[in-house]
Amino acid sequence: MKLDFGCGKNKQKDFIGVDIEKFDGVDIVHDLTMAPYPFEDESVEQVHSSHFVEHLTGDERVTFFNELFRIMKRGTQATIIAPHWSHDCAYGDPTHKFPPISGWTFLYLNKAWRDVNAPHTKYNCDFDYNIAGSWEEWLNIKNQEFKFFSMQHYINSYRDMIVTLIKR
Repeated sequence: MKLDFGCGKNKQKDFIGVDIEKFDGVDIVHDLTMAPYPFEDESVEQVHSSHFVEHLTGDERVTFFNELFRIMKRGTQATIIAPHWSHDCAYGDPTHKFPPISGWTFLYLNKAWRDVNAPHTKYNCDFDYNIAGSWEEWLNIKNQEFKFFSMQHYINSYRDMIVTLIKR
């Protein structure tokens, strides 16, 4: 089973679309702020979620990632795409919730890191992760060193974080 969470009208091909509203392409209507999700433990082979997580509050994100961990099979992947905190698109949509998404967001999803640095959180998931992203067009011709410098020093250079979570 492959699930596209918060798919809206843009469900991924060959995925089951899950959203709070019954848009065209949504196969299962479910409020993803409410656990448990209507899927068996370790029954999901792949997850995709594009421009959904930023619409959740901090506490709702804890629910979302804990539920992903519960339903995903060990070793499977979830692709999460969200606007980076330093880009205007993270703030322009009035339905985006605080805090914005940053690279640190995903540290909290790793149990070993969390046990040392943030044991106070309500996460019970354990993911490894890889972060990639999409750059503004003018940066595509620049080298990687300049891109990383831009990400750290200029707003509106790094647009979307594309994160692959791997269930441990």
